Amino acid sequence: MPPRRWIAHLDMDAFYASVELLRYPDLAGLPVVIGGGRRHQPVLQPDGTRRYATLAGYAGRGVITTATYAARDLGVHSGMGLMKAALLAPQAVLLPVDFEQYRAYSRRFKAAVAEVAPVIEDRGIDEIYIDLTELPGAQDSLAHDRHGGVRAVAQEIRNNVRRATGLTCSIGVTPNKLLAKLASELDKPDGLTVLTHDDLPTRIWPLPLRKLNGIGPKAGARLAALGLRTLGDLAQRDRAWLVEHFGRSYGRWLYDAARGVDERPLVTHGDPVSMSRETTFERDLHAVRDRAELTRIFTELARQVATDLQRKGYAGRTIGIKLRFDDFKTVTRDLTLPQPTADAAAIRQAAGLCLKRVDLQRKLRLLGVRAASLVRL
Repeated sequence: MPPRRWIAHLDMDAFYASVELLRYPDLAGLPVVIGGGRRHQPVLQPDGTRRYATLAGYAGRGVITTATYAARDLGVHSGMGLMKAALLAPQAVLLPVDFEQYRAYSRRFKAAVAEVAPVIEDRGIDEIYIDLTELPGAQDSLAHDRHGGVRAVAQEIRNNVRRATGLTCSIGVTPNKLLAKLASELDKPDGLTVLTHDDLPTRIWPLPLRKLNGIGPKAGARLAALGLRTLGDLAQRDRAWLVEHFGRSYGRWLYDAARGVDERPLVTHGDPVSMSRETTFERDLHAVRDRAELTRIFTELARQVATDLQRKGYAGRTIGIKLRFDDFKTVTRDLTLPQPTADAAAIRQAAGLCLKRVDLQRKLRLLGVRAASLVRL
């Protein structure tokens, strides 16, 4: 009989913010937002204390990269514009982003995990999947805990990460990647959650649909319109009904995902080929009459691609765009830069040059921005 499959998802807790708190321990417990520029660097005072910038009075187009849990309790979160966050939490401390420091700690925590469990799928600067199946003790049962063996292995990984970095992480341990991703969020921060399919009714099915990686805003809205709010609601629908409403491929995936079925292996080698963001408009947009709205969306897509690149530690040398017109014709254009970039402004500028090479007489229904020819930072 093959051993029970145990896959862990490890997610560092408020990673960028936690790294900054190691540097500025006097901010522990305070609402802190990461996303400022160089002008928001703390200033050392003559008496040895530091003067910190706050969100109060912030003006600009910056967005939050991450925030401490104290800041999240005030309603701010990653991806939110800093000006909007300033209205919710003007007293929150604002720190500049330091990706070099975050990448150093990323390498450190992954090395600490590899000392215990070497089979790792790298998912970005602050998260990984780990195969615990074959590790010594992972299949053991304890008198008071049927899954005590794998729980002990996961705890050893957490302890190793803490010793190597001074940071906490949350780990979900389940039979597959889909459930492990959900489980790692259940007891954050500094949590360890072990689940099997027996736990679906109590721990997974009460969750909102959007908690499932793969159900985006539009699918979530369609499911809500059909009366489905939770993963349990989804699990009650049969496969044929989901295929009827969402198509063969996505309908079958929804059916399996709601039941915790996921056979994907860990991908332990290879780099992504590209990173992209795209959006389909609620109504077709015209390049001239809807110029302001298209410009806003285009800029936001470029910013999202830049954020994805930075979070996963890559830069792209080829920047491209994707357009789909109202007649469903799809057009792409690319531009290769002299140097790789992960900067939002540079990506936006290059994408804009690509856009100038397209005839925009027809209305648009989709717009996308892509970074390719990726290199590690």
